[in-house]
Amino acid sequence: MVNEVDYAGNSALLHARALQLIPGGVNSPIRAFGAVGGRPFVVDRGQGAYLYDVDGKRYVDYIMSWGALALGHAYPAIVYAVTDQLRKGMTYGAPTRNEVELTELVRERMPWIEKLRLMSSATEACMTAVRIARGATARRMVVIFDGGSHGHADCLLVKPGSGASAGNLPASSGVPPETTQFTVSLPYNDTSALEDVFLKYSDQIAGVMVEPVACSMGVIPPTPAFLSTLRALTNEFRSVLIYDETVSGFRVAPGGAAELYDEKPDLVCLGNILGGGMPIGAVGGRSDLVDRLIPVGNVSQAGTLSGNPIATAAGIATLRKLGDRGAYIHLRQYADEFTGRVGQLFAQYDQPVVINQVQSLFSMHFGSDRVFDLTSAQACDQAAYGKLFHILLKQGVFIPPTGLSAWFVSTAHTREHLDITVRAIERFLQERLR
Repeated sequence: MVNEVDYAGNSALLHARALQLIPGGVNSPIRAFGAVGGRPFVVDRGQGAYLYDVDGKRYVDYIMSWGALALGHAYPAIVYAVTDQLRKGMTYGAPTRNEVELTELVRERMPWIEKLRLMSSATEACMTAVRIARGATARRMVVIFDGGSHGHADCLLVKPGSGASAGNLPASSGVPPETTQFTVSLPYNDTSALEDVFLKYSDQIAGVMVEPVACSMGVIPPTPAFLSTLRALTNEFRSVLIYDETVSGFRVAPGGAAELYDEKPDLVCLGNILGGGMPIGAVGGRSDLVDRLIPVGNVSQAGTLSGNPIATAAGIATLRKLGDRGAYIHLRQYADEFTGRVGQLFAQYDQPVVINQVQSLFSMHFGSDRVFDLTSAQACDQAAYGKLFHILLKQGVFIPPTGLSAWFVSTAHTREHLDITVRAIERFLQERLR
């Protein structure tokens, strides 16, 4: 596609240097703008609801570090907590008060988490949860869902399969087929496929991992029967139910999607907001499962920087602020007004769009059909989303560089930011109809 924005200046120079040093010039592939075309700008700083690039341009930010910054960029209480901890030291390789206090705050909000192990990333958390499930059940098979994102552990990198069949091929080179032969990937929201796979492999399934709110194919809520069927089947066949709440945890409710839908998993994987923007991950849940980890049990997991005192300090400050339900009211009201106004705007211009929303999470899909799984999300007009992305970027609004992602707001977003965004979207609609 033709690039709508072609950056010159410091962003272009820095990106050219990065291309010589870093694969694709980026340290995470989605930052390369591969789904929408163009060259990424280079960030200088963030403040509140805004990002500023190295050329001084300002953007209303709807990525918010992929959901980690529910309070906005450089939130004062988090900055203070981090700088205060920096004066005491960056890492110790020994237990700290912060680890205990953060874990207590998590348990207050998610009381079904009896024990929690902190680590440095959500990828580690998901990998560890699978290992716990296999260790606890002495089984090998893991069920996941097409379009879900659980980091880049080998056994979770599979191509979507053909229904209830094991032996899915790896989705990445460098992953031996043997590592994914016990992974089954099913369509999200498909209860029939779930029932079929449990009937076929009833005594082989160690666990099921799911994003209870799917946020890696746009925001897709679970159907009313989906999570309850998951819970019933895993209970019946004594498999471990794992919620990957890397995105939805502390976002859709203080207790995450498990609170929102009142279906409690056996294990929960956390990340992003838990560190207030600092690298962190965690897996928690029933004591008999989490205690499988060494040094109590015999399931291996370790990390030199796990429970890092800076990350945990940021997490404590974040969860204390999010303990005020007023923050969730603000986030939901902004999202409600956004989706309402944008939906009316598309109707006014007689343009089809599907806007999915779960609390403060939302996504836009260009088409007229319901979006409820990966196939229906991919069937939408991705080229139109790419044009939206670049027109908004020119207008100073930064949205996810793929239509298969959630948009994220923060408590720093105000009516002013909403007005800027709606005007930019109307500009897109006007240009589309020319």
